Amino acid sequence: MTNCPCGSGLDYETCCGPIIAGAPAATAEALMRSRYSAYVKRAYDHLGNSLSAGQRKDFAVADTRRWAESSEWLGLTIHRTEQGGSADPTGLVEFTARFKSAGKDREHTEVAVFNREDGKWVYAGQANGPGKTIRRETPKIGRNDPCPCGSGRKYKKCCGAA
Repeated sequence: MTNCPCGSGLDYETCCGPIIAGAPAATAEALMRSRYSAYVKRAYDHLGNSLSAGQRKDFAVADTRRWAESSEWLGLTIHRTEQGGSADPTGLVEFTARFKSAGKDREHTEVAVFNREDGKWVYAGQANGPGKTIRRETPKIGRNDPCPCGSGRKYKKCCGAA
């Protein structure tokens, strides 16, 4: 018997193992934990099968395999859940997955949305979607640089003082 990679403190065989093998998850959190364990255990079928119909359209096993196998999985932390119980139709699970990729420690934090399809919990995406990258078109002004307003003063003593 081995500890489950999801960090529940339970044995894999009684925690995520049955869900990865095809048993339905009782809660949205249980499905979230099993999805993390599936990355660790390289159970790519479970990752695809536990997606909503809409999410499944974008799922590529080869890309998932390449990313999962190039990462060292360090742990999962569940921060909070909203709904997602046995009687709920939807649920949210906020989590952080820690992993090492390209020699660097990384974290992925997300508020995941789970829905029921045909009575089973499925991952339906992120709440509010992923954040958008903001690209700066002009150079960043440092606090000790001349103020761009033309006053001749340092930015921190002029327009940056506000």
